[in-house]
Amino acid sequence: MPSQMAPFHTREIEDDMTKRKLICTMVASAALLAMPGAVFAQESPKVIRFVVPYAPGGLPDTVARIVAQHLQQNSGKTVVVENRPGANGAVAAAALATSPADGSTFLVTDGSMITINPLITKNMSYNPDKDLVPVSLIATSPLFLATNANVKANTLDEFIKLAKANGASMNYGSSGIGSSHHLAMEALKAGLGIPLQHIPYKGSGASVPALVGSQVDVVYSAYPSLAGFAKDGKVKILATNSATRSSLAPNVPAVAEKLPGYDFAVRVIALARAGTPQPVIQTMSSEIAKVVKEADVVSKFKSAGIEPVGGSPAQLEEALKAEKERMAVAGKQAHLLPE
Repeated sequence: MPSQMAPFHTREIEDDMTKRKLICTMVASAALLAMPGAVFAQESPKVIRFVVPYAPGGLPDTVARIVAQHLQQNSGKTVVVENRPGANGAVAAAALATSPADGSTFLVTDGSMITINPLITKNMSYNPDKDLVPVSLIATSPLFLATNANVKANTLDEFIKLAKANGASMNYGSSGIGSSHHLAMEALKAGLGIPLQHIPYKGSGASVPALVGSQVDVVYSAYPSLAGFAKDGKVKILATNSATRSSLAPNVPAVAEKLPGYDFAVRVIALARAGTPQPVIQTMSSEIAKVVKEADVVSKFKSAGIEPVGGSPAQLEEALKAEKERMAVAGKQAHLLPE
């Protein structure tokens, strides 16, 4: 009788061992899934693309390349940056739209594709609300208000007083009609009641030299493009356009200290194609948040006038909603939109 029962007992032991192995495997898998970096390394596509809607060298391109380099080092995957300039972001949006919604392709851009382009561009080929979904608020880049050396003002208050006294005889340069520099200045004019004439240029690479050469009285530009000239006494930095003072120049006041709610810092963001699985989006967001906190990345960002954020999809969605509202008001103030 015992010899007849032995095979069944053996099978029971084997079954029990199989169950134990299965349970251990399930526990290990659950632990792996609880680690975003592990999921990213194991399950995401082997090649990841960051599509940038501008030529190399600009702000979104700089951020994309720094993040891509460190993301690749951390994951062992290949992370490439593709520049697809043209048609106010439509070329890059098309590249994203024709890619699989599997987390292999992301759009790295500034907020203007979402908050400015729809205001000033008719018949856009992409719908930001339907075609793109938020992934990460990667970083911000505040712009700094600066005058040339001949302007008789050393503080924001002195500049406001001077501009009001001189009527419309003073001017400002921007990096182009409809740019964030343009709209930030129009919002400043309206909020402070100062009349300044607009002189658009093709990028900060032209407007800042115009400031240094006293061809314009004031501009908004990124800190690195102004800092050297300020040190040499060729320009005077008066304020920043971010919501609070910038870590790049903590002694420089924010315009928001005089105009509550004023915030026109440039945001660099990551977007995905609509339909991309939420777990994939969340994992990428978490990986970017880790990357931008690395000391080497913080240092590289600072030298380029960039402040790391690493915000979640929900934080990005909220930030873009607020920015849309501000840009819509500024667009009307700049006479780019119907009153």
